[in-house]
This record gives sequence, structure tokens and C-alpha cells, in this order.
Amino acid sequence: MSSTAPVLAAVLALAAGTYAFRLAGPLLHGRVELSPRVRTLLSAGAVVLLVALLATGALTESHAFAGWARPAGVLAGGVLAWRRAPFAVVVLGAAITTAGLRMAGVG
Repeated sequence: MSSTAPVLAAVLALAAGTYAFRLAGPLLHGRVELSPRVRTLLSAGAVVLLVALLATGALTESHAFAGWARPAGVLAGGVLAWRRAPFAVVVLGAAITTAGLRMAGVG
């Protein structure tokens, strides 16, 4: 039972931190003014983070290259989203592209 105490403490600490971050937004709204430069940098940082997560998820699996089918599916989904297709069409288009390439023997 004593081995679960540190895990429980860590979970509770992370939960408290998450709650504090969520609470900070409404509490600080209007009290903290960010310069236009900081707003621009925060926007660019969010885009870079999302692209990095997308690239990692699309290109790697178990610390190795995922094969060409998955990035092709992500590309197909991206093109459909760019063309403003409905979300279900984007997801199905990406899945069908990936599955079709895998069935054709493309990794």
C-alpha cells in the first residue's frame, strides 16, 4: 500500500496544477495585458507545437518511420480540410487513403 502513496500524491499534485491553470484564465482575464509582439509569438508558438505533434504522429511509430501510407492519409485529410470538406469526409478520406495504400502493399 505504501508504494501507491507517491503515485497518488503525484496524481493529486498534477490535478491541482491543472485546476490552477484553468482557474487562472478567468481570474486574470482583463488584468494582464499582453503586448502585440507577445500575442504574435504565442500564436506562432501554438502553430509550431501543433505542426510538431502532427508530424510526430503522422511520421513515426515506435520510434521508427511509420511508412508512406500514414503520411499520405494525413496529407489527403489535410487537403480535404483545406478544401473545407465536412469533418466526417476528412476523417473518412484520410482513413480510406491510408487503408487503400496499405492494402496495395505501400507501408
